[in-house]
Amino acid sequence: MVDLEKNRKYWIAGEIETPVGKVAQVSTRLVSGDLLGSWKARWGINRMNYTVSPGLYAVGTPDQNSPVLVTANYKLTFDALRKELSDLAAWILVLDTKGINVWCAAGKGTFGTEELLVRLGKEKLAQVVSHRTLILPQLGAPGVSAHMVMQYSGFRVVYGPVRAGDIKEYIQAGLQKTPKMRAVIFNTYDRLVLTPIELVAAVRPSLMIFGLLFILNSVGIGPFGIVDLYAYIGAVLVGCFLTPLLLPWIPGRAFAWKGYLLGFIWAVLVNTLNGWPGELTYSWLRSIGYLLVLPPTAAFLAMNFTGASTYTSLSGVLKEMRIAVPAIVVSIVSGVVLILVNNLIGS
Repeated sequence: MVDLEKNRKYWIAGEIETPVGKVAQVSTRLVSGDLLGSWKARWGINRMNYTVSPGLYAVGTPDQNSPVLVTANYKLTFDALRKELSDLAAWILVLDTKGINVWCAAGKGTFGTEELLVRLGKEKLAQVVSHRTLILPQLGAPGVSAHMVMQYSGFRVVYGPVRAGDIKEYIQAGLQKTPKMRAVIFNTYDRLVLTPIELVAAVRPSLMIFGLLFILNSVGIGPFGIVDLYAYIGAVLVGCFLTPLLLPWIPGRAFAWKGYLLGFIWAVLVNTLNGWPGELTYSWLRSIGYLLVLPPTAAFLAMNFTGASTYTSLSGVLKEMRIAVPAIVVSIVSGVVLILVNNLIGS
């Protein structure tokens, strides 16, 4: 059971009595604290601590016949579910997914059979409800073996809609899904809200790179100036923002390839802005260096987005990485060598 005093939060509206003790009753209305926390998590601020305590929660005043919804303890996921349950009486069983959403936790194993069985035992759910049905999100299916849950707990697993927004209609329809409820949609907005965390992840290595360039300038292996600055920042934006945004419309399947294509266009644009194909403001050696460095930089950052996308599978990601990472390393190293040689010879 959740320790109500220790875990008292603004989104807990009260508590109800059950055969196994008191259960926290949660609000279905999101307030300013929820919205601020969501914004901070999107930008990577205290992201891994944005969680709720695993355990059993109540929405409304559920009884022994009320449905049981299973979710992750990432608060964004928890909030997405509870806000759709207004005017319903239901139980929410929160698994300990280590602060990871359902889709990713199912792949990592934290939203899985073992954790579900452990949580059913700890919360003594069999004493709280008279039925034996658990409603899991469809995106959690890869991590849970339904027949093992039935074998060891007696609870039947059914998979609800992909999106929490359909859960009320699904319950009211007697746990029947429409084709729309089964469809996995990863639209422009879904991709856009995931880009801030990608940009934040790129900040630390970028600061290290800027520091290295400053040192190289200081010892005379420069100059690295404004062109290098906006060329690199542009490649970061292409990989972390533009590629996810335009993902379905960029040719090819591999994320690294999509990032590379846009990165190559950006590298050509950088050279064009500096005089290509006529009189360049820097040497041809440096322009070739940009063509070798900027596209794979964007490709690597775009490839990181595979973990946030429903377009990929674990085996597909591993295959892409085996092919793309060596090519990215070779290209970047070659480009950096050309640029350093260009600086050393003073062209």
